[in-house]
Amino acid sequence: MSVDRSGVVVVGAGIAGVACAVELAAAGVPVQVRERGHVCGGRMASKRFEGRPADIGAAYFTADDPGFAAVVERWRATGLVREWTDTFQAYDRDGRHDVPGPMRFAAPRGLRSLVEHLAGAVPVTVDRLVLTVEPGPVVDGHPCAAVALAMPGPQAALLLDPDLADATRAVQAQRWSPSLAAVLRFPSRRWPDFRGAFVNDHPVLKLVCDDGDRRGDGGPVLVAHTVPEFAAGHLAQPTGAGPAIEQAVRDLLGLPEAAADVLVHRWTYAQPTAGADGNTHHLDADGIGLAGDAFGKPRVQSAWRSGRDLGRALAVRLA
Repeated sequence: MSVDRSGVVVVGAGIAGVACAVELAAAGVPVQVRERGHVCGGRMASKRFEGRPADIGAAYFTADDPGFAAVVERWRATGLVREWTDTFQAYDRDGRHDVPGPMRFAAPRGLRSLVEHLAGAVPVTVDRLVLTVEPGPVVDGHPCAAVALAMPGPQAALLLDPDLADATRAVQAQRWSPSLAAVLRFPSRRWPDFRGAFVNDHPVLKLVCDDGDRRGDGGPVLVAHTVPEFAAGHLAQPTGAGPAIEQAVRDLLGLPEAAADVLVHRWTYAQPTAGADGNTHHLDADGIGLAGDAFGKPRVQSAWRSGRDLGRALAVRLA
């Protein structure tokens, strides 16, 4: 694929990359989005089982930024988003108790559908692996005006030429933790009403969500997310962790029957733990930008805002 010398190449079609591209396109800047996976979404990932989606990445999102809240309202108007719950359960040494919080939003068609909707106005090429970003900037041998890398820092580091010192330092400052997400499909719903549950001080579990409640269809599906320490020991063979995760969920909720099937997805870079420098994004003199939730709290909203702000900064620079 040729690259417009006056345009921007965005690498990564998660919500940060797509939000960046939307801003550039709105400003009249030529932009291309390249995604190595088969679909948009990034960690706003959904997998279908017999036509029914289950979220295997981000579990939900919140919105208190006015700009992001406006985007959420547009999603609500099209039926893509629903209010889910403002109260989770927490399991800890003292038992089970309610944890009130902000309204959490869910997507009946899966969170990936939101990124796909946002990406409708920009050119996205999937199954497109970018190998090198060199000074110029040059992407895979083709010069362009700027590059936006919207992905976890360790993945961005594999693309960057060492001569791009500012961007290299920025991605090397990031730290990420892993997680496994397990989709457990049961013959029937046999668990107490809980919507979602934080699991504290557990050797396996961090979060369990009732996906049928989250989706609004009552499906007998739970999605469990593991603690980083457990995930780190199973990154090479994540499917082997399925029985331990299933047993942990059944013990937690007192489930009498086994799951009909369990799918485990590996997230080597599930959540940033360090890397933010007070800015919502990185943009250096070499024309290399970085965006994602590493530039803020690990939230969907943070990733969107990071991409939007990088897109705006690039549009101003290239005007």
